[in-house]
Amino acid sequence: MEARILLQNDWPEALRKNEGEAWVACKIPGKPTVYGTLKSQGVTDDGSFEITASEEFRVLGVSKKSVHISCPYANAASKFLSPYTSFPGIHDKSITCMDISCGGGLGLSTSTDGTMKIWNCKNGERRRELTGHVYDVNCCRFFPSGMVVLSGGMDTLVKVWSAENGSCPVTFKGHKAGILDTAVVERGRNVLSCSRDGTARLWDCGKSVCLAVVADCGAPINGCSVGVADNTINQGSPEEPSSDREVGTEDKLLLLAREDKKLQAVGLQSRQPIFLFEGSDAFNCCTFLSSIYVLAGTQDGNIYKLDTRNAKTAVQTIHRSGAPVYSLMPYREGFIVSQGDGSCYLIQQDLDHVIELTGPEADPVYKAAAWEKCIFTCCRDGLVRKYQLSDL
Repeated sequence: MEARILLQNDWPEALRKNEGEAWVACKIPGKPTVYGTLKSQGVTDDGSFEITASEEFRVLGVSKKSVHISCPYANAASKFLSPYTSFPGIHDKSITCMDISCGGGLGLSTSTDGTMKIWNCKNGERRRELTGHVYDVNCCRFFPSGMVVLSGGMDTLVKVWSAENGSCPVTFKGHKAGILDTAVVERGRNVLSCSRDGTARLWDCGKSVCLAVVADCGAPINGCSVGVADNTINQGSPEEPSSDREVGTEDKLLLLAREDKKLQAVGLQSRQPIFLFEGSDAFNCCTFLSSIYVLAGTQDGNIYKLDTRNAKTAVQTIHRSGAPVYSLMPYREGFIVSQGDGSCYLIQQDLDHVIELTGPEADPVYKAAAWEKCIFTCCRDGLVRKYQLSDL
């Protein structure tokens, strides 16, 4: 675990007042935490802050929405970015899942208030509500076109919706327990779902049928991700004749984050196991960084980076907090992490550059999504927050 700098979640409000203060701390593995303060000397004409730090810390840069802080004693530094804006009126309760359309114009979210809604990414204005699931909707995502939505709920159903008029032309039935995650294969002729019943299923959207139970794990599957396999990986032979193969599933790997502390990779066409990696706790989420590298996050805060060609041991293990890792998303040259302690951050792959997305106090951030230089997060406090990296 590397040293990590923490900053008061509402630091912009605290420092906007003259002589206002915000706390800052640096957690150092195996050593006492270093505590300090930032003090405002006022706000400049362009809206940025004039800030001084107590002797344990240094302010390396500051703007209207960001501050760059270092702790020389721990040889640590981080940039902190506050939200560009936030949308409080989309849902009435915790927002559990979210996605952004390919053009960046529409947002999609689900909530413990039992609703799934489409909204405007500029102002949070609600466009329509997608109604049809019974009980909570656990997961939602846009198809690559941005005009179609895929969802899964506690009612064991997987549904395909029109984002334009809210209709639901396709409902997949077959799972025996609630759906926990979904994935879209290429442009969306096929989709995948994983469930508390321990199975991952492949569906044909055009025929509205289940093509196969791709995996039966015997334990709930909390997350899934599909990606292109490196051509050096032997995925075995397909189980059915080539004339029956699903279009778009060749050379794909399905990654499964399992409740029983295992991360599993399966050849999507062959149904053959590629690897089974055991972690420190239940896996909550997983994603592909490339055709070779994958990431997976656990309930006890570990993030494992694995090489799919040799996944016996992790290439890298990142542990910045003991809080559950709820989402992982590739972003440019790195990835975005959200956790159960309210933290959400962007890590560059060399780990030398960390951008902390501030705002939540201690409420879990369940999901992050991005479009160009905008990052959106959803949180237990019922807010969608929008960050602009151009504010750094």
